[in-house]
Amino acid sequence: MFQWSKKVVKSVAFNPGVADESLLALVESYLDKDPDKTFSDLCKEALWQSLGVPESVRPNPTTVATLGIDHKISELQNRLGDLEERFFAKESHRLEIIEHQLMQLSQQVAQIAIMVNHVPIVQSPTPSKPPVVEVINTSYTPTNTAAPPQEVDPVISRISQFLDDF
Repeated sequence: MFQWSKKVVKSVAFNPGVADESLLALVESYLDKDPDKTFSDLCKEALWQSLGVPESVRPNPTTVATLGIDHKISELQNRLGDLEERFFAKESHRLEIIEHQLMQLSQQVAQIAIMVNHVPIVQSPTPSKPPVVEVINTSYTPTNTAAPPQEVDPVISRISQFLDDF
């Protein structure tokens, strides 16, 4: 028996005669009506019919395509399931860490509350008085260091001596 490779490409030649050109026109019009079919599918169907093989035995080309799509869909579903498992495992781990940290924080808050409640409050028996600050008034005479020197009246200078002593 003759063994072909898995994918064999055979060519069909259409000659410039009237019969071949009309057959080619029919093929093109048939393929235009059903864009899902290819010339290869059409040739295979014609061969099955001309060889007299019953339809129950023939493979359905849409079934073969559907099987390939179904296989891809199941593969994608498996990959999606794996991804979901990894995601949920990671998020579950993160949630456990957060819960553990919350538990530690609540314990620390409880310890601080206990410490605050048990700290003795120191109160003096008599209220303390604020410290008294004595203010000593001293005379201060500002001097203008920035002002230019002015002429001093001799009468005012003699009177100012008496005022300082007074």
